[in-house]
Amino acid sequence: MPDFSASQWALATLAAVGVGISKSGFPGVLLLHVIVFALLFGARASTGVVLPMLIVGDLLAIGRFHRHVRWEYLWRTMPPALAGIGAGVFLINWLSEASYAPVLGWIILALTIMHVLRLQSPAIADRMPTGRVYAWSLGILAGITTMLANAGGPVMTLYLLAMGLSKMEFTGTIAWFFFVINVIKVPLSAGLGLIDVHTLLFNLVLVPAIVVGSVIGRWLLHRVSQGVFDGLLLTFAAIAALRLIGVF
Repeated sequence: MPDFSASQWALATLAAVGVGISKSGFPGVLLLHVIVFALLFGARASTGVVLPMLIVGDLLAIGRFHRHVRWEYLWRTMPPALAGIGAGVFLINWLSEASYAPVLGWIILALTIMHVLRLQSPAIADRMPTGRVYAWSLGILAGITTMLANAGGPVMTLYLLAMGLSKMEFTGTIAWFFFVINVIKVPLSAGLGLIDVHTLLFNLVLVPAIVVGSVIGRWLLHRVSQGVFDGLLLTFAAIAALRLIGVF
């Protein structure tokens, strides 16, 4: 177990709540807790720490939204995503710890900007192509970003929105997509030394917070403007990304 101060435990618990919320239909929250755990554990190590918690969140979302999944979009992007994961494993081995944090920061910042543009101009998603090349391009990018930073959600969000999925279909499809992807990533992350008994015990302690976040997310889904909610959290994510890059 990490030797955290009370404030660090509070921050980790809040981030775990964010995992549950993000898996309940608020993908913008994802970038915030990715950043929090990167600051607590280091950019590279945090990818293994977060992964089992994401799987717990995926399972909770599947239990709630499994009837709404659109399998054709899941299987269309799965092969390129697996290729992207392979590229991500190579990059994890290639990048030094010193360079990993800035790279993670730039990835999060780019995905934050991408997500903000989608929130401000929904027509951007409507104008995007929907063919096989588009599916493969975003699938590979989702695989790379999810392996490097557990941050493939905004990429898949752009793709699924371009497909015209409803909120429920979007949540069910993206939950199944990342459950499959995240389970595949577990042995890879363990082989890289990013998951061990200590990180799993830490995950176990935070499972109740993830469940609480899932309940909050279900409540928010029908009561809060997703654009406003995501926009606020994306602002914090952008600030934290700049911190990882070393701007301040």
